[in-house]
Amino acid sequence: MSSTAPRRTALDALHRSLGATMTDFAGWDMPLRYGSERDEHLAVRTKAGLFDLSHMGEITVTGPQAARLLNHALVGNIASVGVGRARYTMICRADGGILDDLIVYRLAETEYMVVANASNAQTVLDALTERAEGFDAAVRDDRDAYALIAVQGPESPGILKQLTDADLDGLKYYAGLPGTVAGVPALIARTGYTGEDGFELFVQPEHAVALWEALTEAGAGAGLVPCGLSCRDTLRLEAGMPLYGHELSTSLTPFDAGLGRVVKFDKEGDFVGREALAEAAARAEASPPRVLVGLVAEGRRVPRAGYAVVAGGEVIGEVTSGAPSPTLGKPIAMAYVDAAHAAPGTPGVGVDIRGTHEPYEVVALPFYKRQK
Repeated sequence: MSSTAPRRTALDALHRSLGATMTDFAGWDMPLRYGSERDEHLAVRTKAGLFDLSHMGEITVTGPQAARLLNHALVGNIASVGVGRARYTMICRADGGILDDLIVYRLAETEYMVVANASNAQTVLDALTERAEGFDAAVRDDRDAYALIAVQGPESPGILKQLTDADLDGLKYYAGLPGTVAGVPALIARTGYTGEDGFELFVQPEHAVALWEALTEAGAGAGLVPCGLSCRDTLRLEAGMPLYGHELSTSLTPFDAGLGRVVKFDKEGDFVGREALAEAAARAEASPPRVLVGLVAEGRRVPRAGYAVVAGGEVIGEVTSGAPSPTLGKPIAMAYVDAAHAAPGTPGVGVDIRGTHEPYEVVALPFYKRQK
């Protein structure tokens, strides 16, 4: 097998049997959609969707100084995360540029699981391994040790309750606990990337098919449908959630992305990128260069990443993500725009779509927020 052939998840044959359209994503063969991406999107918003996210990069960090290592390597205060809880954070270069955004789960006093984006998993693994030097902690590549299945949407708690005795009602957002789902040992996390309530289930790859089938059966009456990466993108876009390579990159600091809150200068010890990030924080406070905003189309034409945002004949920004929004019924986009044009309702803003300046309304993110 050549090294360029895409990797396949433990659910690969199952996706194909369901008629999924497959695509190469970050070196993995992944389901893009099974039927209509609009129907899959709306199922997650109103009922529930089932996702294979086994391409995500799990990295385990263990040892007496695991917390100290992660505080040094990442921008957040990871030592303050309680056992059984999770935190959204980032790993940056020494110059403050974002290498990846991450979720870190504290599984035990001296054990953490870092979940990286598929496209950055090797980069993150290499950086953590390099930064671990001098710490009494071990960094382990666990990408092949886990399959990851997510069930997302308002019906997801009811579906999962049929298959587990775990205390789901007591499981807060951004918490994770070990349990059994359909007889399968799993880390049950209340996390997701859709803007809905939901769960992510980390299991051994050999249990993935049995778990998927059990969830499918349990969700049949509630309208659960299998969902591909295409609707995952429109769901996270409506929820105003950043995607690495679009809203986040090495040329931006967390402060440029409007996510400076993830950087904790008051934690103990030095951390990689601290000096550069302190400068970025001061710059952002004095005069934010560009601001991440939402744009809603007045017409039907869909903006794509890289399209120019314009006002008064001048380029004032750039689209980072764009798609038709099934919930709003019109095209939407996230874009970095000059601060002077970033206020919601700023008049005269448009997107240059193949030479035509299409009118867009500037709105605050997110586009969609679920009713609690």
